[in-house]
Amino acid sequence: MKVIATTGAPAAVGPYSQAIQAGEYVFLSGQIPLVPETGLLASEDIKAQTEQVMKNVRAVCEAAGGSLSKIVKCTVFMTDLSQFQAMNEVYAAHFGEHKPARSTVQVAALPRGASVEIEAVMYLK
Repeated sequence: MKVIATTGAPAAVGPYSQAIQAGEYVFLSGQIPLVPETGLLASEDIKAQTEQVMKNVRAVCEAAGGSLSKIVKCTVFMTDLSQFQAMNEVYAAHFGEHKPARSTVQVAALPRGASVEIEAVMYLK
């Protein structure tokens, strides 16, 4: 296994890695909408938060030698599913024609007061 780390996404704030590569697969830890340079939430707005999350996911993918087009599965965690459509618009814009498998679940809370978190699995072949 290989640890993946980049300054292009928020540093891990606990005993975990931004991602772990195991063979041809890369397992990305959940990304919340923290701006890497400041460590602060991007915004209170769900669209702005989703935009930052996707930037963070992209940075980790690229650090592992991949891209968003190599993601095979995402899990989206949201604190309010009534904001699903707004999140989905931003998410879809980042993936374009590529449509990874996905689950979306509502949770009671996310770290640092975030409204959205996305974890992913990427296949490098």
